[in-house]
Amino acid sequence: MKCRNFPNAAPYGTSLDLTAIRIFVAIADTGSFVAAGKSMGLTRSAAGKALTRLEEYLETRLFQRTTRQVTLTAEGQEFYERCVQILNILEVAESSLRSQPTQLKGILRITVSEGYGKTVILPLIYKFQQQFPELSFDISFTDRIVDLVEEGVDLAIRVGDSYTSTQYISRAIDRSRLGLYASPGYLEKNDAPTNLADLSAHQLLIYGSSATPNYFQLNCKNNHIVKSQGKSFLKFDSGDAIRIACCTDMGISLLPEFLVENDVNAGRLIPLYLDDLQLGEIKVHSIYPNRQFLSNRVRIFLDTLKDYLERD
Repeated sequence: MKCRNFPNAAPYGTSLDLTAIRIFVAIADTGSFVAAGKSMGLTRSAAGKALTRLEEYLETRLFQRTTRQVTLTAEGQEFYERCVQILNILEVAESSLRSQPTQLKGILRITVSEGYGKTVILPLIYKFQQQFPELSFDISFTDRIVDLVEEGVDLAIRVGDSYTSTQYISRAIDRSRLGLYASPGYLEKNDAPTNLADLSAHQLLIYGSSATPNYFQLNCKNNHIVKSQGKSFLKFDSGDAIRIACCTDMGISLLPEFLVENDVNAGRLIPLYLDDLQLGEIKVHSIYPNRQFLSNRVRIFLDTLKDYLERD
């Protein structure tokens, strides 16, 4: 691609200016010339001029600009994705030559299941940011299926069955035992179940969306799977909401151990042990784009998470 002769344009020669690419990515990440310039140690004006020169060199408009917002054009979005890959590769190459730990910067965008995120991931993030104070986090607590590339998310952590596509990698990173729980107040008003058949007389607190079944799917000790519907149910799309509902005497829950450990220790919830029930484990998965283009931020965070879970 040849450089056009624009007045006052800095000469790029036959290659792109890496600094201009970093400024462009910073503007796309922050949606702001001011914030992007600050992150690069530049004024808003300097960041804007660098972007203008880059657009002139590429002969392409990369952003739509209004007085209120800056958004990528279709061409800008495609260029952004390529630039992020290039910068990630350079980051990995640079850090591999350094004897000192990588100084992580920028923003790590994570989406994590709410209960697991608040219970397990948040304490790790606190420690992680002490080690890398220049790294920022953008965290979404949700179980919603997320298109990582389209929504600009670096890493998803999900409890339960993971979802994958040809462009994503899913790895089991943790597991937790499942259990049935009820509050002391609920059990004062309702007889505690002693077998699977007894659950039919209870209100069940079910995890899922409107499209998911309205029952617990449980394993008997003879390895048969049974469906327990209960006399009524309440359905939630948040495990943490189920935990709170269970603590407030609203029914029986089926939850992973990590989510209710504090409530059991405090006496707010009581584990239920049924004679013919054999509860298993639920897995926790990390989901991320192809490892070939995995940034150092994600790579080091996953390695730290693995060590953290093994020690814990």
